[in-house]
Amino acid sequence: MIADEKQLLEAIAVAARAAGAQILKLVAAGFEVETKGDQSPVTVCDRAAEAIILAVLEVAAPGVPVIAEEEVAAGRIPEHGDMYFLVDPLDGTKEFVRGGDDYTVNIGLIVGGSPRLGVVYAPATGRLHGGIVGEGAWVEESGERQAIACRPRSEAPIAVASKSHFSQPTADYLEAVGARDYASIGSSLKFCIVAEGRADIYPRLSPTSEWDTAAGHAVLLAAGGRVDGPDGSPLTYGKRAFLNRGFVATGGWQAPPVGPLLANFSGGGELPQGV
Repeated sequence: MIADEKQLLEAIAVAARAAGAQILKLVAAGFEVETKGDQSPVTVCDRAAEAIILAVLEVAAPGVPVIAEEEVAAGRIPEHGDMYFLVDPLDGTKEFVRGGDDYTVNIGLIVGGSPRLGVVYAPATGRLHGGIVGEGAWVEESGERQAIACRPRSEAPIAVASKSHFSQPTADYLEAVGARDYASIGSSLKFCIVAEGRADIYPRLSPTSEWDTAAGHAVLLAAGGRVDGPDGSPLTYGKRAFLNRGFVATGGWQAPPVGPLLANFSGGGELPQGV
């Protein structure tokens, strides 16, 4: 285990802010968009932000492996046991390249297959979410930090859903749980909105990478929420190819499993470990 988790959380918060500052600097200078082997977009911003985070983690948590999106894309996957970082240096790249501001820097620590702590930083707004499971979660804005917590389930839940991956099955699921409204948000901010008590449920009925979800998952758990995999059991980490088939996140109550609505899951090709 990490000797001082609170100190580590502060260190990764510094890393996320530094990475975010570099992203904003590169945005101001202009950048080109490339396409990775899986047809997802990538920019110099992703790579520069990841380099900063890797350097900070090497000092803050020496010896703890880091599984980072662009490192994995380059075929560099470190040996790891039950404890490792999952890093997405720029989550929501599709919205980012369109000029949107709901992209994030994500750093999460996995211990024993579950998120233990993490931070989610939104460079465009300067909002930073952090949390340690069992110790609480917070949001920091303009130098002010305040505790956050999920709210009790309402009769007609408010939902958040993916901006780029909303689908008919997602609409069907939201209707089945009685959601009266939903907000379309990019990146891991959806976890944070539930963690702040501003929404009740976030279903994801299409694949994500584990580094997309680890940090937001940690913040939500720290705020009293839960994230369940396709069969309704808690979403775990360390799966083949670091992929989540689907999940549903709530403010702490168990929602119906999303598994019955998921499409067949297949992969291969550019995926580092198959599926």
